[in-house]
Amino acid sequence: MYQARGEKLWYIPDGYIPETSSGQLTSHESVCVLNCSSEEALLRFTVFFEDREPIEDIMVVVPGRRTKHIRTSSLNKNGRTIPPGVPYAMEVVSDIPVVVQYSRLDSSQAENALMSVMAYPLTKLGK
Repeated sequence: MYQARGEKLWYIPDGYIPETSSGQLTSHESVCVLNCSSEEALLRFTVFFEDREPIEDIMVVVPGRRTKHIRTSSLNKNGRTIPPGVPYAMEVVSDIPVVVQYSRLDSSQAENALMSVMAYPLTKLGK
């Protein structure tokens, strides 16, 4: 049995899916999750916006001893998705400890930009 590593609560405060792309690469963002445990991880996403109600309870499963790259544009709850060109932030809650990373590919100009950072973990759920 492999032990879970990481944290159960993560925050990504700066989300923004670029509206345009140039060349062959599509602008996008991804939440990359590493699950070191033997058991699957059940993740619950909440997406926050500046000017509208959050999208809550988006559920994603990450199998045991696997990684999953989740395009933020694919997150969907009852037909509600994250629109391009709109700033947002995310809370990621997992039922077991996982590691969360966030990446953005901005290909809106000929000079592509790739950014990747660790999400912000909280060591005590609810604190």
